[in-house]
Amino acid sequence: MKSTVETLDGNRVKVSVDIDADEFEEKLDEAFRKLARQVRLPGFRPGKAPRRVLEARLGPQAARGEALSDAVPEYYAQAVDDHDVDVIAAPEIDITSGAEGGPVSFDAVVEVRPLVTITGYDQLTAEVPSPEPTAEEISQQVDQLRKQFGELAPVSRPAIDGDNVTMDIYGSYNGEEVEGLTVDDYAYEVGQGAVVPEIDEELRGSKSGDILEFNAKHPDPDEDGLLRFRILVKEVQETVLPDFDDEFAREASEFDTADELRADISGNIAEHKRADALASLANQVGEQLAELVIDDIPEALVDAEVQHRLRTLQMRLASQGVEIDTYLEAIGQTVEEMAEALREPALLEAKTDLALRAVAAAESIEATDEDVDSELAMLAAQVGQTVDELKSSVFADDESRLKGVRLDAKMRRTREWVLERVEIKDPDGNLIERSSLNPDSESDLPPTTIESQTT
Repeated sequence: MKSTVETLDGNRVKVSVDIDADEFEEKLDEAFRKLARQVRLPGFRPGKAPRRVLEARLGPQAARGEALSDAVPEYYAQAVDDHDVDVIAAPEIDITSGAEGGPVSFDAVVEVRPLVTITGYDQLTAEVPSPEPTAEEISQQVDQLRKQFGELAPVSRPAIDGDNVTMDIYGSYNGEEVEGLTVDDYAYEVGQGAVVPEIDEELRGSKSGDILEFNAKHPDPDEDGLLRFRILVKEVQETVLPDFDDEFAREASEFDTADELRADISGNIAEHKRADALASLANQVGEQLAELVIDDIPEALVDAEVQHRLRTLQMRLASQGVEIDTYLEAIGQTVEEMAEALREPALLEAKTDLALRAVAAAESIEATDEDVDSELAMLAAQVGQTVDELKSSVFADDESRLKGVRLDAKMRRTREWVLERVEIKDPDGNLIERSSLNPDSESDLPPTTIESQTT
C-alpha cells in the first residue's frame, strides 16, 4: 500500500491510497471465504466451497464489492496512522480505480483538528481561596464535634437558635388536619428551617407553656392557601457542650490530647481547602486558555465532546443501575435537549484542548517514557490491573492506543507547565505559592475543564 496526504482548505486533508493488485488479492481471498460461509452450494459444507467454484457459480465480481467494503476502511485507517493525521470526523471516500478489477485507488477527504497559535498563556492569573484554615473555621469544626457529645439541659429563658424545643404541633389546611404536620412531643432545633420558616420565627423567643397560633405559606407552590399551625411549647433545652480538653479528645477521637485533635481538625480543613483551591485554579486557567483561542472551532470537535459527555453520563448512570431514558424522564428532558445544554461546556472543553496543544507545540513539550508509565499506572489502577497486564491485554496489538496514552501524558505535562507559571492570589491579593496548594504531589490535580479530552 502507498499513501499520500494533501492539505486542503477548511481544516481538511485528502488522503490518497494505492493498493496494487497482488496485495488486494489477499482481501479478495478473505471476501470469498466470507461468501463461502454465507452461500450454500450442493456438495459442499458451509464455508468449504473453494474460490474457483464460487467464482464459477457467482461470477468473478461477486466478492470484489465485499472486499472493497471491508478493506478500504482498514487501508484508510492505516494511512491515517502512518501519516499521523489527526482526524476529527468521518471521511468522504471516493474509489477512483479498481472497482471492477486490477489495482485499487481511493481518495478520502476528512476534516482534521486545526492547529492554532495563542499568546499570553504564560502570563495567566487566578484568584483562589487561601488554603490556610482560619481560627474561626477551626473553632466551628471543634464546636461541631463538641455538639455531637453535648447534653441537653432545660432552660427558663426564651428559646434562641440552636435550642431544642419539645412541642405538640397541629397543622391544618383548609380546615383539615395535615398528615405529617400533627405530632406530639416533637423535638425540633430552632433555626434549622426543616418545615416552614414561620415555625422558626414563632419559636424564637417562646417559653415553656406558650401556645403559638399562626398561618404559614404552603411549601407547595401549586397550593394557593395557607397552612394553619397551633403549637404547644412543652420544654426548651439548650445544648451544653463538653470542655475541649484532653479527656474529651480521648473520648471523641483516637488522639490523646486536645492539641493533637485540634491539629488533626486543622489539617483536614486545610486538605479540603487545598482541594477547593486546586479545583478553582484549574477551572479558571482552563477558561482563560479557552479565551486565548480566537479561531473558529469546528463543529465536529464540539459534537464529539458532546457525545463524549453523553456517553460518560450514560456509563455513570449504568453503574448506579439507572437507564438514561429513566433519568431523562425524571428531569423532564429529551436527549436532544440535553445535548444542546451540553454544547456550551463542550465548546469550552474543545477550545481548552486546542490551547493546550498550541502550548505544547510552542514550547516543544513532549511526554517522557516516565510520563507514559505514570499514565499507564493510573489507567491500570482504574481497571484493577497491573501495568504489565494492561499492556498485554489492551495495548499489545494496538499501537494507536499507546499513542493516545502518550498524547494524554503530553497534555498532562503541558497542563502542569501552564499551571506552574500562573500567578495565584487569595481574595485579599496575597500571593499563594503553588506548592502550598498541593505539597504532596503537584501533578495530582482533580479532573476539570483544563484536562485534555482527546477525540
